[in-house]
Amino acid sequence: MKVHEMFAYLRVKGAAQAIAFYVEAFGAVEKMRLTEPGGRIGHAELLLDGHEFMLSEEFPEMGILGPASVGGTTLTMHVHVDDCDAAIARAVAAGATLVRPPQDHFYGERSGTIRDPFGHEWNFGHSIEKVTNEEMQRRYTAMMTGG
Repeated sequence: MKVHEMFAYLRVKGAAQAIAFYVEAFGAVEKMRLTEPGGRIGHAELLLDGHEFMLSEEFPEMGILGPASVGGTTLTMHVHVDDCDAAIARAVAAGATLVRPPQDHFYGERSGTIRDPFGHEWNFGHSIEKVTNEEMQRRYTAMMTGG
């Protein structure tokens, strides 16, 4: 199998509002949207600094539900940026909920997590140190064993 591209595809209740939030909070640019005659957004594509993600409204009749309807999400979007503190502050100012404030981590990244108003979690981080896999494992083991 050859993978040509891979995109996150978010399902939300309130797609138009979600698009407006992502534009304000993350600086997303709407690339395109397909809207049903009744107004429901069947598909939209957005860009975060040239990186694409997609979203659609919920389609309960097809079993397509977002986090707000199922009581949470099982995935986190992980986005590397120049300044995670600024990205998180901007998202919170636009209406996101702070889940974990930015902090430095053993794996060489500073990151934190927000939950958008539609239930999706976004982890924003930036590199603070280059760490080898072996050193990362050593630090992880030490952290997990209290050593």
